[in-house]
This record gives sequence, structure tokens and C-alpha cells, in this order.
Amino acid sequence: MRIARLGAFESEKPAVIVSDSEAVFVDDVIKDWNRVELENGALAKVKALDLTSRPKVKIADYRLGSPVARPTKAICVGLNYLQHAKETGATPPEEPIIFMKAPDTVVGGFDDIIVPPGSLKTDYEVEICVVIGKNALYLDSPDQAREHILGYTISQDVSERHWQIERSGQWVKGKSFPTYNPVGPWIVTTDSFEPDDVRLWCSVDGQMRQDSRTSDLIFGINHCVWYISQFMELKAGDIINTGTPQGVGMGHNPTKYLLGGEVVETGIDGIGVIKSQVKNYKKS
Repeated sequence: MRIARLGAFESEKPAVIVSDSEAVFVDDVIKDWNRVELENGALAKVKALDLTSRPKVKIADYRLGSPVARPTKAICVGLNYLQHAKETGATPPEEPIIFMKAPDTVVGGFDDIIVPPGSLKTDYEVEICVVIGKNALYLDSPDQAREHILGYTISQDVSERHWQIERSGQWVKGKSFPTYNPVGPWIVTTDSFEPDDVRLWCSVDGQMRQDSRTSDLIFGINHCVWYISQFMELKAGDIINTGTPQGVGMGHNPTKYLLGGEVVETGIDGIGVIKSQVKNYKKS
């Protein structure tokens, strides 16, 4: 099943994608795809519906918002692809590197990416994003992780490298600008997707920059969910960005950062494609 949220910013309604061009709204059954509704069985309620009897709408007539509403946590795994660790000159980590970014960085997959004032090193990062479906704390093993996952989506984990690396090395400072986490276009639930060896890629103005497979992950997705649960409680609706492969802007020589005006496309086979226009911040 593919689940989504359609509508204007902060007025999105929960929906199910029933074809590549059509969706049905389910806001009469659940209020939203959010933490409270997920904790109260939103997915099971929607799966019990006869979707074929519901009126269909054209996806193209609506904005695709973030497919999960207001996650309480946006957790990231750093240096989790072997070739990416090599391109940065880092030693592959012995256990997952975990950091956070502000949850309100999360926007829809086709929303603009806004480069903050003074930024010269805004970077792109395609990532497969895990959406938690059931609270998880102190899981016994990675084998338990999948039952706590709602599904998977595409994340563009935008980063400002100067603030992330050169200003005291505090990654959250380079990760938490508004719009720095487009997510979408929808969530593919666990019964419809296997994430262990799929292609993920990112292009800028039509030029392929990243092109890899999740089989290059150092720590697998289930391992990451289990590991994070040892240090914090994962709540329904939380998202986990599981790492980016090689080809980021800082990995090129010369570097290829986003300066404004570019179009960034991000895709994962079996999920879809998201696309953002990069714009410079302007005071309103």
C-alpha cells in the first residue's frame, strides 16, 4: 500500500494512492497520518476499507505534502554507505553514527529547498527514509525492527557543510534549516517493499550525481532501527534517514554545492521520485 497526504501546506488530508495517477481520501476514517492516529491503528483501519468503492481524485490536482504529519523526531544515520565514507576520507564507523535534525525541516517532496543567507556549501543527500509505525524501545534484536516500521519513503537530507563541519563539527547546525528535509512522494508500507538491495539516486539539473544501491549500507535498516531504540524511544510517525551514498557535492573535485536556481531530483526504485527547486532565502 502507498499512503500519502494531499493538499496545501498545513491543510493536507490523508490518502491512499490507488494507481500512478489516482488516490482516494480517507480523512473520514482517520484524521491524518500522524503519531496519534498511527498509535491508534490508523493503518489497520484504512486497510479494512473497500477502496474500490471510494471516489478517486487525480494526484496531479493536489500538492503532495510530507507523507507523515509532524514527526516528533527526525533521526539520521551518518557515514552509513561504504563508498560515501571513503569519499569523505573517513574510516567506516564500527557502530552507527546517530544525530538529529529539527523535525520541522520536513516538507513535501516537491516543495522548494531554501538556501539560507550566506550559505556557500548547501549539499544534497539521497536517503531511504524509515517511518516508524509502532513505538519501539530497547528492541531485543534487529529481527524485531520490521514489525515497528510503517514503511519507507524518499528523503532528501539537505546539509549545509560549513555549519555542519567547519563550525565546531556540530552536525545539527548544518542540518536543521527550514525545508532541509523534503520527504515523499508517499510511504510504501512494509508489505509492499523490500529495502535491502534497491537503487537510489540523485540528479542536479539533469546531471546524475549519486547512483548506488542500498546493498552498500554498512549497517542495514533493521540494524539501525534496533540500535537507535537502545538510546531513545522511537514513536509512531518518527522518521529515520538511514544514510547517503557516494557522490554528494562535497565529494566532488571541485565541489558541487547548491547555490540556488538548481532542480534536484531524488529517486528510489520501487518507491518513486521527488523533485525540488532550489531557491535563495528572501525576507518577506
